[in-house]
Amino acid sequence: MARQHKAVALISGGLDSMLAVRVLQEQGIEVEGINFYTGFCVEGHTHAIRNHDKDKQKRNNALWVAEQLDIKLHIVDVIEEYKDVLLNPKHGYGANMNPCLDCKIFMVGKAVEWVKEHHQDGFDFIVTGEVIGQRPMSQRKKTMPIISEESGADDLLLRPLCAKNLPETLPEREGWVDREKLYDFSGRNRKPQIALAKSFGLNDFATPAGGCCFLTDKNYSDKLVDLWKARNSREYEMDDIMLLKVGRHIRPDSGFKLIIARDAGESKFLEGYRKQFPSIYALSHSGPMALVDGNFNEEHYALAAGIVARFGQGRNADEVELDINIPEQGHQQIKTTPLAADDVLQEWYV
Repeated sequence: MARQHKAVALISGGLDSMLAVRVLQEQGIEVEGINFYTGFCVEGHTHAIRNHDKDKQKRNNALWVAEQLDIKLHIVDVIEEYKDVLLNPKHGYGANMNPCLDCKIFMVGKAVEWVKEHHQDGFDFIVTGEVIGQRPMSQRKKTMPIISEESGADDLLLRPLCAKNLPETLPEREGWVDREKLYDFSGRNRKPQIALAKSFGLNDFATPAGGCCFLTDKNYSDKLVDLWKARNSREYEMDDIMLLKVGRHIRPDSGFKLIIARDAGESKFLEGYRKQFPSIYALSHSGPMALVDGNFNEEHYALAAGIVARFGQGRNADEVELDINIPEQGHQQIKTTPLAADDVLQEWYV
């Protein structure tokens, strides 16, 4: 009997990678998934924190897809390795701080490494859910060969959803997969994928507009660039990545910024950082938790406290008492008038 061939598929958690796996399963190919965690993945993080989003799904979409497809999923932490991709993209950035082409090359290249490291498991080729024309930077007909070549995957990389628009790969030439049962999807129209999903009986799936990465979001990218500028360094840690996803970011001074929770859920999340960052919260009125990132000293206390008070129930009070906690130094109470000038505040938003 002919050996059953085996593939590893890059699983983002979206509809396309889900369909790519299912197309191959229909041909009897054994598939396992791999998900590379960069730290910038959307994956319901803010939905899990904010009270405003409490009714939204809080699942890890990659794990959920693997469960629906009944495949094993390998999650690989690439946070440190990904820094060079973000900081030094050979092919540049997209509309924001998204190095999409370099990112895809990196991901596929890591899959190539992973297959080699697990050669004993008999993986024959690599699969992605890419569709020509769907992403303006990384998923174009002229960039597909660049990804294959620079990742080291060459013709072991199969894109089942748009394979008929591309040259034959090794799995097709060798007859491991039937090219006629692959697809020729192109463009940003999602209707063909949705129709295919329904034909497979898949009625619940994630279709994130703009992708599954915070770096494609202008607001997030602006905050990241602001952080680098303020620190005069493009280094970042995991805590930096997480905090950029949460709260209002207000920089009233070039030396520091405030991260002010937008609801009770975010306040609880920010409380977990009180031992790492100075924090401010109102004592006399209900209000949000705020962290201070940067060079913060007593000459800034009144201004920072007035801004935090502006977002609490004491916003219209003549005076609000707040607690300022500096790690390893202790607490200090301050009474101040809430900042009232909205036009000034708007200039300080990051």
